Amino acid sequence: MAKQRTLSIIKPDATSRNLCGKILNHFEEAGLSIVAARMMTLTPEQAGQFYIIHKDRPFYGELIDYMCSGRVLVSVLEGEDAVNCNRTLMGATDPKKADKGTIRALYAESIAANAVHGSDSAENAAVEIALFFPELK
Repeated sequence: MAKQRTLSIIKPDATSRNLCGKILNHFEEAGLSIVAARMMTLTPEQAGQFYIIHKDRPFYGELIDYMCSGRVLVSVLEGEDAVNCNRTLMGATDPKKADKGTIRALYAESIAANAVHGSDSAENAAVEIALFFPELK
């Protein structure tokens, strides 16, 4: 499989606990390279655009509020099968169901405060990367 890129976000619950370095280490140890990174606080407009697919879900407002509640580290990871590699590293959304040793099993506080986001497909990765890193073509 060829090299691929994926978007990763270390969410406010993890950045507030100074876990960025530990989480980034998981990616690098798995052979993923960090090709771009930006620490930022999302505006409601940015979070709304990013999570537009959840607009009609009952948790949408809470999700937007949470993602704007503190700093996030947005990064582009690159490597062999990067999307699937990152999703495996993250573990299940529910940290209680996440495999031992995954990022969410180790660092997530709850289903909502689950430490990280990762693109779910190569197609979505391209869209998500373009939102935060339009200079990467």
